[in-house]
Amino acid sequence: MASKEDIRAGHRARRAALTPAGLEAAGAGIARHGLAWATRLTGGSSGTFAAYLGVGSEPPTLPLLTALHAAGHQLLLPVCEPGLALSWVYWTPASRSARSRYAPIQEPVGERHDTTVMRHADGIFLPATAVDFTGNRIGQGGGYYDTFLAALSALLPSRTPASDDALMPPLPTAAVVYDGEVLPAGSIPAESFDRKVAAALTQTGLVQLQG
Repeated sequence: MASKEDIRAGHRARRAALTPAGLEAAGAGIARHGLAWATRLTGGSSGTFAAYLGVGSEPPTLPLLTALHAAGHQLLLPVCEPGLALSWVYWTPASRSARSRYAPIQEPVGERHDTTVMRHADGIFLPATAVDFTGNRIGQGGGYYDTFLAALSALLPSRTPASDDALMPPLPTAAVVYDGEVLPAGSIPAESFDRKVAAALTQTGLVQLQG
């Protein structure tokens, strides 16, 4: 089995070769299928979703954010804090952003909320460089989202699955990746602190993972 570092490096190299047209097409597909997922989760009503702003050759999420906002959903975007913690800021297309002090990302400027704000969330779009059909995910290597998802399980214990599914988050989750980054079951090595995801969102659709 390849290591996480090798898988991450290989996928980053392939992402770096994407053309602007390819990125634009991927962003449009991710927005379309991500909005459809949000609509299913909320039954067509307005909801609240945690998401993030993809940068560089990551799957583009700005079209998704814009589509969700236009459909009436509230959006929470992360801010990196000390100790691998995330806080959350409500985002609109008019929001200002600033370079993170702790990670190579742009973060929204505004009032910060801790994990308790997720009590009102309907779903989470989260970054990844790969997922497999076991539900294992490779992130950017920082550990922020594993820490966040663990805190979320502690916050919402009544919604956290029991027994073998205990590593699944208590809210619906979709990792945003490109086609080809959804790997066979067991391809990604799992460590004790890793948290699983329920689905992968790609430019061609939503892929349900086994978990």
